[in-house]
Amino acid sequence: MAYIMVDIESDGPIPGDYSMISFGAVLVQDGLKETFYGQLKPISENYIPEALAVFGHTREETLNFDDPAKVMNDFAAWLKRVCRDKPHFISDNNGFDWMFVCWYFHHFTGNNPFGFSSQNLGSLYKGMVNDMFQNFKHLRRTSHTHHPVDDAKGNAEALLILKYEHGLKIKL
Repeated sequence: MAYIMVDIESDGPIPGDYSMISFGAVLVQDGLKETFYGQLKPISENYIPEALAVFGHTREETLNFDDPAKVMNDFAAWLKRVCRDKPHFISDNNGFDWMFVCWYFHHFTGNNPFGFSSQNLGSLYKGMVNDMFQNFKHLRRTSHTHHPVDDAKGNAEALLILKYEHGLKIKL
């Protein structure tokens, strides 16, 4: 199975009314060498300046980003290239990240290569340690910078640590 760790940054809380501004994806495998990064032009007039400030962009900068249809088609092509079989979406906050990626794939390409499900790294960790109050974030090696590739890499590192040091049974 091909697990793809994803992190997105947006200018608001929901897709459609607001925009996914950038996202990063990492094929979870030793070395974490296969990455994807996309910056997307806003699709809506709505935005929350404080949301943009979290990851260091202004509205004016985002207006020069790439066409969302091109980015999503490029992402789909990247997934086909790096995945031997069906890709599986996993993220730190899949409720948030998934809704944007799923919406953008269906809206701009007509199909979501991930299908209809996603996985949550935090929930996986809580189950492994049998404690709903624990957090995996101490397992990251790459700093959490709000650059989506850095954040996806840190989360992918945590997943690999769960596999190799904590006995998580997962086929990569």
